Amino acid sequence: MSKPHDYQTKAIILSKTRLAEADRIITFFTPEHGKIAAVAKGVRRPNSRMSGHLEVLDYSHLNLARGHNLDIITGAQTLDSFLPLREDLTRGAYGLYAAEIVNQFAMENLENRELFDLFLKTLERLSYQDNLEIATYYFELHLLKEVGFKPEFKECLSCHRRLGEEESVFNFKSGGTLCAHCAQGKPWSFPLSFGALKVLRMLQDDDYEQVKGLKLEPVTHEIEGALRNYFYYLLEKDIKSASWLDKVKKMP
Repeated sequence: MSKPHDYQTKAIILSKTRLAEADRIITFFTPEHGKIAAVAKGVRRPNSRMSGHLEVLDYSHLNLARGHNLDIITGAQTLDSFLPLREDLTRGAYGLYAAEIVNQFAMENLENRELFDLFLKTLERLSYQDNLEIATYYFELHLLKEVGFKPEFKECLSCHRRLGEEESVFNFKSGGTLCAHCAQGKPWSFPLSFGALKVLRMLQDDDYEQVKGLKLEPVTHEIEGALRNYFYYLLEKDIKSASWLDKVKKMP
């Protein structure tokens, strides 16, 4: 059965690219169609009715028509613009970081409602809650689960011994932890204290309401380093918005 020519969807805008004189290619993430890139014709003109509804991080309702190469956005209406992400530099930097990760891992035209719901909820948390680091680490770990790269933090992936109160390493090639003995000489490894490992387990296994009040100060650098390096290993490149986020966090 052929697909209908016109369709509608809710979407979160991930990125936009200039096309021709007045058009843009808009990349967005949907609950039922996965990631889509479509053309918004005339959206760069001052009198465009759609331009204000297709900004990065907008949650919008889109009308589309199927095209030969790229679909065409024929209408757009904002459902939530997440104003705190636009009004606060730090919140916005976290939001753009989350959007880039989704853009890198989401599959085109492949439904992933769980990831869409996680992303939407994360933008709400980054907009209105205070602990932006916990919201981001929780998002990163649960995104990895939804896209098939869930890391193992409970046992050594080499000898399969359950890890106790000891130092271990997060081995990116293995996709999880190794005990100190099995980690010897293994590249792509990042050391983890037991405190960091415990927090990672809680962020991965517990409900957000149970972890949102966690104190991260002693292990923040370990958690961030482990996750950033794991993303680098999986993508084989840096997340561009991470450097901007780091600069913003250092500002007074």
